[in-house]
Amino acid sequence: MEQKQEYLFYTGTYASRTETGIFLCALDGESGEMRIVSGTEGIERPSFLALSPDGSCLYAVSETAEGHLYAYAVDTGTGELHMQDRQATEGADPCYVSVTSDGRYVLASNYSGGNAVVYGILPDSGLGNLLAQVKHSGSGIRKDRQEGPHPHSIVPDPSGRYVMICDLGLDQIVVYRLEEGKLVTHREAELPPGSGPRHLVFHPTHKFAYVANELNNTVTAFIYNEQTGDLQPLQHLSILPEGVAVQDNTAADIRVTPCGRYLYVSNRGHNSIAAFRIDQDSGKLAAIDWVETAGATPRNFNLLPGGYLIAANQDGGNLVSFSIDGDSGRLQHTGYVLEIPGPVCIEPVQKPANAKSFANGY
Repeated sequence: MEQKQEYLFYTGTYASRTETGIFLCALDGESGEMRIVSGTEGIERPSFLALSPDGSCLYAVSETAEGHLYAYAVDTGTGELHMQDRQATEGADPCYVSVTSDGRYVLASNYSGGNAVVYGILPDSGLGNLLAQVKHSGSGIRKDRQEGPHPHSIVPDPSGRYVMICDLGLDQIVVYRLEEGKLVTHREAELPPGSGPRHLVFHPTHKFAYVANELNNTVTAFIYNEQTGDLQPLQHLSILPEGVAVQDNTAADIRVTPCGRYLYVSNRGHNSIAAFRIDQDSGKLAAIDWVETAGATPRNFNLLPGGYLIAANQDGGNLVSFSIDGDSGRLQHTGYVLEIPGPVCIEPVQKPANAKSFANGY
């Protein structure tokens, strides 16, 4: 009997330390059905996850007032996690972690602390020394959300030369040069007042970058210069259908498909995934569709091989799988839902690396 194709992924949650915080899950490559494989306890509020490039280690932030970064060795046979190391993030409420493409550094941003840190990675994928810490200052026009700096994501660029910190409180993407683990101030990309930049992704060609702006419910397209780290604003576009009340919604996550043809952004409040087509020459976006996520507050979502998208509904307490139509970019609910308390991050074990890993030649 032919064994079915399954794709593994980790789910981070807002669980307490005594509850299962990180779930290892599997998605059926034929149907989109999901199941829980195993779980890991002992970490409080693991709200964001990142795998090392070789898949041997999973890094997780503990989004608490103390703020910690955890390193887990991954059993490559089963996907099970074994706690290996823990270090302080030197700030409150870390909400994002990333790993450089060369596997040398792990980066974390502290939302409430207003700062970000860089740790070296040891040969065994454990955490080395604290190599860099930067602290932002200033405020924005929204006194309820921008009373101070709030670094919401920290993303190394594909070249490994630069690091982008989306600061929701400052309406800036602060660009640093990454020099032997040090963050050297380079430049800032300004966004319209009250935007609240949250998450950033690069286009597969590295020519464009896109940012989900949490507070004004827009996506901003940039032309990106990989040599200089310059982000030139190209377009600001609403992520909501016409007529939807902006005050009832906040933008959350953003992804670009490996083929570079489609971009998706999640809406919390409207509880939808917005789909956009990317012009391959200009980088500009055009809206395609909005699909309900079958649950409340889709804080995070991610793409899996086989042409699937999984949305994590934080307040709905579930994961929902969608198939992606390669010809149109539209999402189709598979009909499968997986119940998980407070899911807030999806990290695939096997990432869709190119167009051939998606259905319909996409």
